[in-house]
Amino acid sequence: MERFVRYCSLLLVFGFLIAATASGKLWQHFNTTDNHHVINKFLYPPDSVPGGDTSNQLRTPYPFEEEKFPYTGEENSSPMFLKVPSNIQSEVEYDPETGMYILRHKMGDIDYRPPTYMTLEEYRDYELQNSVDEYWIERAKASGVGTRSGIIPSVYIGGKAFDRIFGGHTIDIRPSGSVELTFQVLGNSRDDPTLDVRQRRQVNFDFQEKIQMNVIAKIGDKIEFKTNYNTEATFEFENKLNLRYEGDEDEILQLLEAGDVSLPLNSSLITGSQSLFGIKSKMRFGKTTVTAIFSEQESETSTITVQGGAQTNDFLLKANEYEENKHFFISHFFRENYENALEELPIVNSPINITKIEVWVTNIGAAVTENRNVVAFTDVGEFNRIYSDKFNPNLNYVPANLRGIPSNFANNFFSVIDTNQIRNINNINTYLTAKGLVSGEDFEKIELARKLEQNEFTFNSKLGFISLNTTINSDQALAVAFQYQVIGSDQIFQVGEFSDEGINGSKALVVKLLKSTFVNIRNPIWDLMMKNVYSLQAYQVNRDDFTLNILYSGDEAGVPTGYFEEGPFKGQPLIQVFNLDNLNKQNNPPPDAVFDFLDNAATQGGTINSSNGRVFFTVLEPFGSYLREKYEDLGYNELADKYCYDSLYTLTKTGAEQFAEKN
Repeated sequence: MERFVRYCSLLLVFGFLIAATASGKLWQHFNTTDNHHVINKFLYPPDSVPGGDTSNQLRTPYPFEEEKFPYTGEENSSPMFLKVPSNIQSEVEYDPETGMYILRHKMGDIDYRPPTYMTLEEYRDYELQNSVDEYWIERAKASGVGTRSGIIPSVYIGGKAFDRIFGGHTIDIRPSGSVELTFQVLGNSRDDPTLDVRQRRQVNFDFQEKIQMNVIAKIGDKIEFKTNYNTEATFEFENKLNLRYEGDEDEILQLLEAGDVSLPLNSSLITGSQSLFGIKSKMRFGKTTVTAIFSEQESETSTITVQGGAQTNDFLLKANEYEENKHFFISHFFRENYENALEELPIVNSPINITKIEVWVTNIGAAVTENRNVVAFTDVGEFNRIYSDKFNPNLNYVPANLRGIPSNFANNFFSVIDTNQIRNINNINTYLTAKGLVSGEDFEKIELARKLEQNEFTFNSKLGFISLNTTINSDQALAVAFQYQVIGSDQIFQVGEFSDEGINGSKALVVKLLKSTFVNIRNPIWDLMMKNVYSLQAYQVNRDDFTLNILYSGDEAGVPTGYFEEGPFKGQPLIQVFNLDNLNKQNNPPPDAVFDFLDNAATQGGTINSSNGRVFFTVLEPFGSYLREKYEDLGYNELADKYCYDSLYTLTKTGAEQFAEKN
């Protein structure tokens, strides 16, 4: 959009220049033209109405010049006039009795105009003139002039000053292209008795435009303007805009360009820049040429190495570049057991098997299917990490060996909250506020929330976290409902309510809140967002060609090293310190100083998801509490303060970036 605004701005400036330049010539033309043309209502030969009445005349605001009599059959070449129909023909006959040549204009077999009589000499002059006209037309076509056409005629500007500045007297504008506008109203009607009457019919207005525009304009021989704009262009750089002034050979200013420019260099050592948007000038002082450019670079250079048909790239990530608002634990129970479950990789030790899940997000698009009013609560299903003091853990619901697992009855939420009072979306805030709950912290009311399709996210049924395909915005809420079983038990545990449980479509569902529209790092749901997943910006990662190292560059020299130079872990590969190397290539102990490539981390548990290039640490806060605990357990508290990046997990990303020395 920003690029389109720049296009329009330059077009307006250029159009104003053309209009201002041509206005004098056009004004002169209109003043010298008789604006009171009169067209006879009936056409007569000049000598047939002697002294006729001129009062019965028709005046038009934009008159066309009537063809003179006698009619010669010449056509107006302007594109504003329609072409002569195919059934109108002109023919010449010779009358031997009078010795005259008769030029007739026929519409079929009818003469629609009076015939023209010519003597032999007049006929010869007529044929000669036609031959000369045809000759010059063919010459013009051969030189390319005659092939050009356009709806805007060239404008001639006289004067030596204009010629000296622009190198000519003409202004020529050649636009081409097409504009397609589509207006439509989309109506969707669902005869679903579970929906409110107002929700059964959805009407949306849809507007789409397709613009393909090309303009080539010249002022004299020195100024040239070129632009092309296509809304269907695959890449933004395909739309070009360039205003060019080219001086004469003996002028100091040889070239001045604005818009899309480039700076090619005839050197293999230093390469020039392409895809620049700005101003470029070229000046000559005797034998010295100076080229200057002031621009914004809209491209970047990258080197791609291909080995065995596969593309290889180097990547460099910092500790604070974890994927934000994309990976979430669905309960604190799963977060608290994440590290224990991955202690003995490649085996995942988890008694949980999630069998059903629904994910809801704030709807910011035009989706009209799978929409539902929901109210999401922070404390639904929680046993240990209860945020509000209104709820208490339910100690009698499950046996002691299963105590703490998530469930709708893990605390007394459904005893304190009357769900019938919150089914109506309009009553939610009033009722819950009266209960002492705070919107954005204890609950989120999400009107017409969108249920994600199964192909829009993945979930790990053992470790209890979801990974969204797209990052959600900071002002969007995220909530879930899920069912699971515990190995060795036939009981089905559930958190939240599902859309297919028989609750009327107009009534709000109660679900588990994972992310609210208000960021509060003191709220327990802040910990539900995973901060140990990093994107490599790669896909289909090959195990044999993949190498990952962890480097530290915080020493005095600032040289990255793969180990610490002091303390209990001195000389130990950091990839082992951070628990990413415990196995050899056969996935058996001991470690081999090579990253443990354990695939399908997003769905089964491991260290990497090769399909989309995500690295999953097996600990929750690798550069924070995990590393601090390792040092403090050995009594190295000072080294813990030196190396640990605690603020990365206790603050937002923006806040953590303020501690650059830890990154």
